[in-house]
Amino acid sequence: MATDQQSRPMGKSAVSASAIGLGTWAMGGWMWGGTDEAKAVEAIRASLDAGVSLIDTAPAYGLGKSEEIVGEAIAGRRSEVVLATKCGLVWHTDKGNHFFDEHGKRVHRHLGRDSILHEVEQSLRRLRTDYIDLYITHWQDPTTPVAETMATLLELKQQGTIRAIGVSNVSPEELKAYLAVGPVDAIQERYNMLDREIETTLLPICRTHDVATLSYSSLALGLLSGKIGPDRVFSGDDLRKGDPRFSPESLKRIATFLAEVAPIAAAHDATVAQLVIAWTIAQPGITYALCGARDRTQAVENAGAGRIALAAAELRRIDEAIARHLGKTA
Repeated sequence: MATDQQSRPMGKSAVSASAIGLGTWAMGGWMWGGTDEAKAVEAIRASLDAGVSLIDTAPAYGLGKSEEIVGEAIAGRRSEVVLATKCGLVWHTDKGNHFFDEHGKRVHRHLGRDSILHEVEQSLRRLRTDYIDLYITHWQDPTTPVAETMATLLELKQQGTIRAIGVSNVSPEELKAYLAVGPVDAIQERYNMLDREIETTLLPICRTHDVATLSYSSLALGLLSGKIGPDRVFSGDDLRKGDPRFSPESLKRIATFLAEVAPIAAAHDATVAQLVIAWTIAQPGITYALCGARDRTQAVENAGAGRIALAAAELRRIDEAIARHLGKTA
């Protein structure tokens, strides 16, 4: 059943997208204990059926695997999708700075012109499309001048290969450097009830320059979903293994917080995960909330957050609970 979705403009670009977006990092499998491709395709299609238009992916998510899954899922439905992917994490060259190893490949941060032009062609092929709605620099490359990177993105935008320009994992100084060269339409940064640093660093710059914000890790890697109990054990290459936020003590504290706000969720006939997502897109300066899903059920649940309109009094109650239990001020 389709879900009413808020549509929001993406900065000064001609792009608009649903306030809830589907993040596909986990679908690539890497650092998430593998992937089930059939379930991932179902999750993407279920998101579209539920009114979600914004689909976010990246080449680094499984060395192209996530993009290939997205390409398969949206075949025949491209017009329904606001497609975001990224550049700047590469394994076809050793230029730039080595960042990490993935599946035996050395991945570098590189945003030189030739590299971006190579990447965009590879992404278009994997995604089975001839244009990308939002093209994002995934991580920043100190070895390439921002002017070169931005000039390349502006060239691609003028050609119609991309429709909007985004940057991710930037410092305020890096964002200002991009803006000095040309318009940035969106940033993509970690933001959730536990991670709110950008409220005082990047969001003021975005407001001044009309830059949209996509939050990633909106459910804090599932920590705020209400589905991870104190006895949960993570194994293999799952990035949550050993993370102190997922210790039994931390999970108990999170559970106490979620229990306190659960009545607000119930008043909207919603789950606590949906409430957390609705809170996120209600925050000043947050345009879109990217939420990961690995199967149809998760995708439909996340999409359902788009129908929730929290009252000012409810937002205050949630913020007060955050301050008490999560150590964050409202």
